[in-house]
Amino acid sequence: MFVNRRSLLAATTLPNFSVAQPLWPSQPVRFITPFAPGGGVDTLVRLYCARLGEITGQSFVVENRAGAGGNIGMLAIARAPADGTVIGLGSVSSLAISPTLRADIPFDVERDFTYVGGLWQLPNLLILNNDVPARTVPELIEVIRRAPGQYTFASPGSGTTVHLSGEMFRQMAGLDMVHVPYRGGAAAQIDVMAGRVHMIFDNIPQSLATARAGKARALAVTSLRRSPFAPEIPAMAEFLPGFDITSWGSVVGPAGLPAPVVARLSALTAQVLDDPAFNARLAENGAGAWRQSPEELTAFRRASEAQLAPVIRASGARVE
Repeated sequence: MFVNRRSLLAATTLPNFSVAQPLWPSQPVRFITPFAPGGGVDTLVRLYCARLGEITGQSFVVENRAGAGGNIGMLAIARAPADGTVIGLGSVSSLAISPTLRADIPFDVERDFTYVGGLWQLPNLLILNNDVPARTVPELIEVIRRAPGQYTFASPGSGTTVHLSGEMFRQMAGLDMVHVPYRGGAAAQIDVMAGRVHMIFDNIPQSLATARAGKARALAVTSLRRSPFAPEIPAMAEFLPGFDITSWGSVVGPAGLPAPVVARLSALTAQVLDDPAFNARLAENGAGAWRQSPEELTAFRRASEAQLAPVIRASGARVE
């Protein structure tokens, strides 16, 4: 068989595309979180990144970019190079609430991100001041109906999941209640315990600690099912079918993140979520591991935005 010498030479000098590329990550990775350092979410992010570093042998450096309701950090992720050197934390506030709540959102949640996988979910817990004459959700609904406009619910600010949990309760139960926003959850809880406001749907770690100390009464969690951290407390959906609102954290990257990076990061995240030590720290913060494939996370985010948008609009909350 005759072989053209020039063709053979050309073939031997072409790039060999079958040679395996370096396994991601082959250099340090920045992990941007849109929250300030020192909080519960920041602690979990740092635990997650530390575990990734142990598994891969590369550094995952946490960079806190808080401000503008999460927009600053999310914009930094969206504008990062799509090469796997920058990833970050996506949350319900930035990806499912902000598109409806904020007029100034500087990114497109559909087009500007690659959705990689879930990390954790965290329900809220309804607690009442001990003087409110209700010990179950049906009793509370009846008490509020008998005194329209006289019962208040606190939150750490308009548009938070704490606020929207109260709004969802008000809307689904057909109640006339007054929202009282505070500058933070701690001040709101203090006023609930003191009786200056009647109730709050706060994140479960804070609310559960308050209730178990006897300083308030716990009635229901806001997740679709009971929380494994407080299985004795019913889910609101047991009384108002379909009631479901949780805080959640996920891994995202800029749009166009290469498929091999997405697959590798998704697998590594699943490995972290299988780690008993990591799960123990999640439990300390009232959260549970939340496994989502890239496709599942993409669909969940879209459904979450669609679910919360009418609640936000009906509440009148809007940040211009």
